[in-house]
Amino acid sequence: MNIASVDIGLKRIGFATCLVDNIILSAPAIIRKNRNQAAKEISQLLKEKHIELLVVGLPKGGNSEEEMGRRIKHFVSLLEFGGKIVYQDEYGTSEEAKEKLKGITKQKKDGKVDSIAASLILQRWIESMQSI
Repeated sequence: MNIASVDIGLKRIGFATCLVDNIILSAPAIIRKNRNQAAKEISQLLKEKHIELLVVGLPKGGNSEEEMGRRIKHFVSLLEFGGKIVYQDEYGTSEEAKEKLKGITKQKKDGKVDSIAASLILQRWIESMQSI
């Protein structure tokens, strides 16, 4: 099954895929100019990669959990995607991604952290399914 994950932020959207044998690949992040443009780009990627399942990072805990959850679910509703959508706790993935990139690259706002975070979200989901 072709699976993708997204880490939806207000400025960038991280994107990662798992197309074979639980090998997760992060892709360049989508720079978000507005929600319609970003939704169109994500929808196109999902179609091009024949994605059947989309794992969406959703914050659990923290002050902005409710507000960000609402925004993320609204964004997901804008996607043109006929596959299954599941939500996965994304707590701490951005910090973990920054830690992984420490010393490798400067912390630029180019979306690398966002896409690594998306790959961590996907990894968590895959691990949670293997433990069932």
